[in-house]
Amino acid sequence: MAKRQYRKKELSTTFDTRQYMETPDFEIFYYRDVNLKPVRFHQHEYYELFFFLEGDVDYRVANSVHSLEYGDLLLIPPGVEHRPYFRNIKSTYRRFVLWLGKDFYHRLAEISDDFAYGFNRAQTYGRYHVRCGYVPAQEIQAKFIELVQEHGGQNPFRDTSCRLIIASLLMQINRMLYQSDHMDSPAREKNLYLNLCDYISNHLEEDLSLDALAGFFYVSKYHIAHVFKNNMGISPHQYVTKKRLQASRHEIMAGVPFNQISLQYGFQDYTSYYRAFRKEFGLSPTEFREQNPMPKPTSL
Repeated sequence: MAKRQYRKKELSTTFDTRQYMETPDFEIFYYRDVNLKPVRFHQHEYYELFFFLEGDVDYRVANSVHSLEYGDLLLIPPGVEHRPYFRNIKSTYRRFVLWLGKDFYHRLAEISDDFAYGFNRAQTYGRYHVRCGYVPAQEIQAKFIELVQEHGGQNPFRDTSCRLIIASLLMQINRMLYQSDHMDSPAREKNLYLNLCDYISNHLEEDLSLDALAGFFYVSKYHIAHVFKNNMGISPHQYVTKKRLQASRHEIMAGVPFNQISLQYGFQDYTSYYRAFRKEFGLSPTEFREQNPMPKPTSL
């Protein structure tokens, strides 16, 4: 069965200025607003999880103001004042907002303190703002989309399913925060980075997904993404792609068929390989082969 693509308009919620919950346990919103109007300082009696997608927005939580980027999280406990500042009222403002009722949140926390790590961290240290990074943000966004779709659907046991997704979302965020708070020393991080680069260079024709790397090195994929961002300024996927494209040039010069090369180096098909190669080197694989022919053997 083909995977259903999510469309922004079909998930979006009409913006509601109310600051109280109409249901006791949770409410989930996907907002997509334009022609923005000022929002006053406010606080509420529930827990709010805010995930930023798009806009030209600063956000103040308590006494700190944060310039938001894609993938930023705000964890806002009850009683903490907050508001957005719109730098450009014409820019589209997109975000997911999840409200958790106190009783529902405390029931989760009674099951395990692990569910409370992020909001406890925010409440204790005033660390309301989290910059996730691209890879974790993509995974968190997928979880929010799943929750919105499930909540708006008609599947049996929908309410229970939504609660399980919320628990999974909190666990995913809290694990990311815990691992960030307990990051390795700079020397150990550098050593991990060098080992990752060496492993990738020697296994270019194998599975080099984040999951595979995390399993081999016994560290989280969030940590691997962080290490590459710190040392290279690019994601692990971008680095792997660059290394594979560089290595594939030798196969091109040796006359290996292009379809075989694309599969050998982990590309879905020749078209995706062609596009990546042209973007990286500014010419097609055919043009590269024509410009770099293998030298003919000399006779003795």
